[in-house]
Amino acid sequence: ARVGHLGVSSRYHKLPARIEQDYDIQDTVLGQGYSGVVRMAIASGSPDGKQRFAVKAFKLQGIDGDKRTQLHSEVSVFLGLDHPHIARLVDVYETDEILHLVMECLDGGELFERVTRRKRYSEQDAAEATQQMLLAVNYMHSQGMVHRDLKLENFLYDGTGQDNLKLIDFGFSKVWDPNIKMHVSCGTLSYVAPEVLEKCYTSQCDLWSLGVIAFILLAGYMPFSGSEEKQKSSILAGRFTLKPERWGTISPDGVNFVKALLQVSPTRRWTADKALKHAWIVRRSKRADVEIDDSIVQGLRQFGQASKFRRCCMGLMAWSLSNDDRAMVRQYFVSMDKNRQGTITLAELRTILTQKFSISDRETQQVFEALDTNCDETIHYSDFLAAMLNTRIAMHDRLLRSAFRRFDTDSSGYITTEDLRQVLGDTFEGVGVEKLLSEADLLRDNRISYEEFVAYLRGTPLEAHREGAGALIDDEILRKRGDAALNHDNSCDKFWSPSTLVQHGSPMPRSFAALRGLKQPTILAAFRSMTSPSASS
Repeated sequence: ARVGHLGVSSRYHKLPARIEQDYDIQDTVLGQGYSGVVRMAIASGSPDGKQRFAVKAFKLQGIDGDKRTQLHSEVSVFLGLDHPHIARLVDVYETDEILHLVMECLDGGELFERVTRRKRYSEQDAAEATQQMLLAVNYMHSQGMVHRDLKLENFLYDGTGQDNLKLIDFGFSKVWDPNIKMHVSCGTLSYVAPEVLEKCYTSQCDLWSLGVIAFILLAGYMPFSGSEEKQKSSILAGRFTLKPERWGTISPDGVNFVKALLQVSPTRRWTADKALKHAWIVRRSKRADVEIDDSIVQGLRQFGQASKFRRCCMGLMAWSLSNDDRAMVRQYFVSMDKNRQGTITLAELRTILTQKFSISDRETQQVFEALDTNCDETIHYSDFLAAMLNTRIAMHDRLLRSAFRRFDTDSSGYITTEDLRQVLGDTFEGVGVEKLLSEADLLRDNRISYEEFVAYLRGTPLEAHREGAGALIDDEILRKRGDAALNHDNSCDKFWSPSTLVQHGSPMPRSFAALRGLKQPTILAAFRSMTSPSASS
């Protein structure tokens, strides 16, 4: 298992759900991939149209069996990917006629475009970019997946002026059995490995492609060019030229790294795991592990103590986080992932909680089991993000509405037991949906309204979230986000510790008004605005 059942079921929507209910698809074309055109979309109800996404549409009627199989493979792989350096699949909508993939919108442009502008990268910048690409590929390979079309155009930057890369386009990707060779020749010729041309290959084909990319970053030209036949001949022979005027200034480590990946023999070619430990990557990459601070640890501990339904809700919210939300804690996850496989193991968690923060092994095990949502003995990226909603990422209105929408499968405006069954099945971690619903059913009418949902998760009075009062609270949260969250000043920590955490659906104590950095007067002002005579007139 990669992404757990909850992470898949809450994002894959079938009729009566339609993409038009949640997104406004624009005419703007963002790109053209092998599988089709990618257009911009804006989340319905998004303030000022700021919630932008990338949407790819596939016609289902009239396609042949091979195309349908490839499409199924792309969606299956993409749904299972969960990594800081891989583009995020937010939602999937399927009708009888069409399939829509809704992805995060990455504004920074292709790696190809930056290389074209710069001509070539400095060694430090090249090593930094290559390390990020290796992390994405090593994660895919460790999860039993292969990309098969790595190239400059398939790595995008988060935003203009940012250096965080993400892998996209999984049209040729597939879940792969290492005991079975692949035989379909696919990919882009200039980047394709010799064994792919010979139609007998393994996941090592991806490392050859990364070698080509690293070569281009350092030298500013393609290692294999010319006519199709000339390229094939050069690739099969592993024949490329290191022009002295370009390579004369490159360090021996840089040259050695490229040669280690452009080995004709797949068994002699370095793996992604080994390449991440190469001296050129280790010495040149400027990214250092960040220090894990107390707020990160408290977030993990609080998640371990939370009720099952609360953990379920936070797990859904993790898939609705914006890129800015995730960027606040991304590097902490990467730093905790010591083996660079894109997940956190019990041993890695124990190193932080037990050895550094002197937390008991029993509690560490409890935290790990709570975060291991798909029971594969690892903590995935979205599991970690869910825990950070306790202390580092604000539960703002957009995030809460998106999570509520994922539960409200029939778009009735309420979460019912039937909605929970659609998303969770009959139980979640052994607890029936009726009991889960009762936690947040503050009005005891066998359903959860949006106001109840918000009050339950924020730990604030139900009345404070009716009509316009929620906006006042949300404005304060967003204002605080720039202070408390980004400056690691989590004023809620002293109010929300494992010993005081409320694990049921009743309103939280008064001290919880300070949750997310809110001031008590803000909550009271919101409450009074809805209970004053003028509010009801």
